[in-house]
Amino acid sequence: MKNTRLLIMAGGASSRMKRTLDEAGLSEATKKIAQSAHKSLIPLGKSGQPLLYYLLRNAAEAGYEDIYLITSPENDNFHALVGAQNKDNTYLGLKVHFAIQQVPQGRQKPLGTADALEQTFEQYPELLTTSFTICNGDNLYSVNALSKLREDRKSPNALISYARSGLQFPDERISKFAIMDIDAEGFLKQIIEKPEPDRISKFQDAVGEIRVSMNIFSFEGASIFPYIKNCPIHPVRDEKELPEAVRNAVKDHPQSMLCIPVSEHLPDLTAAQDIGAFEFL
Repeated sequence: MKNTRLLIMAGGASSRMKRTLDEAGLSEATKKIAQSAHKSLIPLGKSGQPLLYYLLRNAAEAGYEDIYLITSPENDNFHALVGAQNKDNTYLGLKVHFAIQQVPQGRQKPLGTADALEQTFEQYPELLTTSFTICNGDNLYSVNALSKLREDRKSPNALISYARSGLQFPDERISKFAIMDIDAEGFLKQIIEKPEPDRISKFQDAVGEIRVSMNIFSFEGASIFPYIKNCPIHPVRDEKELPEAVRNAVKDHPQSMLCIPVSEHLPDLTAAQDIGAFEFL
């Protein structure tokens, strides 16, 4: 199926960003925006454009046509950037639609990334009959990575497997990323969250690389939906998490998730200190 749809999960609370604002030496104007808006909308670099602008620009260059922004109901700032309508906004040559992740009754916070995708399926059932890419809203995925997930492949689902050696982050930060166990033919066996340091070397791939998941996937809607819908709630984090749905899918269907290797840095906007790393924009 032709993959021209990109889902961007942009609805998080940005709590770590807000906690670290006073430590990053930012201007008062930038801090004010960061306190009130999602981190993907903070002005960056000399251009003053937000990360979301650059991510959408890369998506357009990679050949995507429809964008689905998954946000909280409080999304006026996103509308101010891409358009006032809930569907069919035109921005950077793309059609941009909004999917709203509601907080379930009785909870104080959203139910997680798998729940965000489940609610998007409910609002846009056409996604069940096509393939699409889904990614975080606080990483600047490259045209290269986005393009690779649109290529023809021998499996219904895929993800980008980043070479750990190519990520230009401090070792302490990289140690917290999820690593991937990949079989000899390049298919995902499992995703391992925060592995013990003495276990990491056991997961080297055929060329000796440790591969990291940075939460960018391509799914065939019909094949992933049952695992999204039935994703269990994490006992500690109290959320339905997309990597857990992926783990359950590959457990039931080996060689259904192709790992596409990429070796490049992935600019990330997790904490306020990361804002300065976008000076190249």
